[in-house]
Amino acid sequence: MSAGPTEPVETEPPLDIPPEMGLDAAAQAGRFLIKGDHANLWFEGQGDALVVSFDNLATIDEGWPRGPWAWKRLQPMGHSVLGVQSHAKDWFRQPTAPALLRGLEERGFFRRFRRVVLTGASMGGFGALNFAPLIPEAQVLAFSPQSTMNKVIAPYEQRFPFAVKRSNWEGMPFLDAAAAVPYVRRAVVVYDPMVPEDRAHAARLAGPNVQQVRVPFCTHEAIRVILKTGTFPTLINALIDGDGAGLDFWRAFRARRGVTKWQRAVLAAAANRGRQGLVIRASDAMLRLGEGLPEEETLFIRRARRAAVNALKAAAG
Repeated sequence: MSAGPTEPVETEPPLDIPPEMGLDAAAQAGRFLIKGDHANLWFEGQGDALVVSFDNLATIDEGWPRGPWAWKRLQPMGHSVLGVQSHAKDWFRQPTAPALLRGLEERGFFRRFRRVVLTGASMGGFGALNFAPLIPEAQVLAFSPQSTMNKVIAPYEQRFPFAVKRSNWEGMPFLDAAAAVPYVRRAVVVYDPMVPEDRAHAARLAGPNVQQVRVPFCTHEAIRVILKTGTFPTLINALIDGDGAGLDFWRAFRARRGVTKWQRAVLAAAANRGRQGLVIRASDAMLRLGEGLPEEETLFIRRARRAAVNALKAAAG
């Protein structure tokens, strides 16, 4: 018996890789790719505002070729995008990325734009903060950034041991993003204060030019909740057109209540603190919000509620 027809497999269209150039040609080009020993720069020119996005640990796993970090989110916004792409999980602790950015600045590239915003998450947030002083008047939007992974400066940071071990955390320059902060025009740092390491890094990054946006229950991967709520463009534009996150962001961010990652974190935190009544009330609210969703998408909520009910019964004897 012959097999029936198979469904066509949807594949991503091949990336339209920009032409490779040197710094001199790139400074005037509308699109370019500069390949370096430890990092690449990928530029897509669109509007008169520039978003410089930095790789993180997850994007490097995608291999090559890959577009700039968050390119699919940024492209519809109409801004020009420059991707700073590392070849390794090194937090940009390498000579290539800063040298290429400095080279573009020396050739007047960044003066083509009315506003420049550097952005990234975790490792990318560290890079964005660290390199912002290389670009006069640049602003930064950093999600869950580390201030440094140096064990003497930040002994509380024990995450990502394998990647940290393979990267260089001795000696200046660009060892500590906290040292760069005073030279940044404006920075917005988005982090979950319930993550001890992220809270400690944020404290080191505080300053009069820094707006700290606390997003509880979003975990170290706060960027994922931001993306799910659709508020990433709101935050980008808040820096392109102003000086930081405002009421528009907080109103739109109410959508986090329907984001699975946030819901899981809320229920886990309440359960870990023995707040079983809160677990039940939160579960009921989440189930009402998710009415009509497929059963498997709310299964974790019902399980959390059932466990809380059982815990209350056991406590009551």
